[in-house]
Amino acid sequence: MSELTHPLIKDGWFMEISDTMWPGQAMSLKVEKILHVEQSLYQDVLIFQSTDYGNVLVLDGAIQVTERDEFSYQEMIAHLALNSHPNPRKVLVIGGGDGGVLREVIKHECVEKAVLCDIDEAVPRLSKIYLPEMAKSYKHPKVTLHIGDGFKFLDEYKNTFDVIITDSSDPEGPAASLFEKPYFKLLNDALTEKGVITTQGENIWLHMEIIKNLKKACLEVFPVVEYAYCTIPTYPSGQIGFMVCSKDPNASLKFPLRSFSDTFEKEHLRYYNKKIHEASFILPTWARDALDF
Repeated sequence: MSELTHPLIKDGWFMEISDTMWPGQAMSLKVEKILHVEQSLYQDVLIFQSTDYGNVLVLDGAIQVTERDEFSYQEMIAHLALNSHPNPRKVLVIGGGDGGVLREVIKHECVEKAVLCDIDEAVPRLSKIYLPEMAKSYKHPKVTLHIGDGFKFLDEYKNTFDVIITDSSDPEGPAASLFEKPYFKLLNDALTEKGVITTQGENIWLHMEIIKNLKKACLEVFPVVEYAYCTIPTYPSGQIGFMVCSKDPNASLKFPLRSFSDTFEKEHLRYYNKKIHEASFILPTWARDALDF
């Protein structure tokens, strides 16, 4: 069998380049071994073993997860929403086929049903092989996997889910629609009375105009909208944000309604905690002012 190759890996290094999403900069990881290369129905899929970040999943040239730092993103996008809801029983994840967000969702005992909808069957299939610590969530009895279009799936559900988490890629191509008002209207309709959503919210250093437009779209649908962020070394500029929204006009998203015990945090979480929840909404002055509307 010939050794696998990929055009983004040269001289033993993977380089993540985008002239539109992060112009003038690039992220590189040293490659130990290419594990899988595939053109799925929807995207280019690359999985490689890196020298320092474990296995890495790349979709259409953009790093989605690495084993070393994935927990920061997965924990934050899940628990910011789940701990802002008084009693989340039914949870929907749009995207997130690697299973990492699901893994966090089912840490909440009150959750009775967790549904994941991803358009590309290749991501769950390959994550079960190459990212088992995330994809083990698919074996949980509370979890249901649906392969299909998130828009179509949402349109079939009204007043059903307490929390919906959108683990989307960047707003280019098909994912662009996940950053626009019609999508948030579908989310709102699918939520129960005090429903909460989180959605991937890009990087304040690179994407402030996208974030401002995203917040405006959310404010046209939800009465309470807040922006939070976390640090993660393998995402562009080492940061990623989250737009957190609630249907409850009295919700105070910056302060968790529910929280894990100190023991649970120590044993089961590596990034999220009660203080991080609150601190994640505190933005640098220039970013705070840009999003103060």
